[in-house]
Amino acid sequence: QVQLAESGGGSVQAGGSLRLSCSASGYTYSHMAWFRQAPGKEREGVAIIKGDGSIYYRDSVKGRFTISRDNAKQTVYLQMDSLSADDTATYFCAAGLQYGMYPPDRGFRLEPGPWAYNMDSWGNGTAVTVSP
Repeated sequence: QVQLAESGGGSVQAGGSLRLSCSASGYTYSHMAWFRQAPGKEREGVAIIKGDGSIYYRDSVKGRFTISRDNAKQTVYLQMDSLSADDTATYFCAAGLQYGMYPPDRGFRLEPGPWAYNMDSWGNGTAVTVSP
């Protein structure tokens, strides 16, 4: 059975740091990513690390967040620095195999349009709360 398990969420003051971890078991994935969903908002892709090791961040976290991956452990990390209240959300780990055309609510997009990195498995999420 495929499982993704996140850890590392919590509460921190603005300007602080947290490190999220996500371990995948039961399958070997191509790309792994972090998404987040704030209360009352749609889920958004935060960062993705692809099978070839290339990385993409959404603009709002560039320079503050760092995604990394340990392939031997099938683990992906998200180091979050200089956190602000806008980063408060539930963070989800996801992993997948294919890149293709998917509906708007599916996958991680590097740019607007139908092409996305599909996510086959999702973690249950870990809450991050940043106080002003």
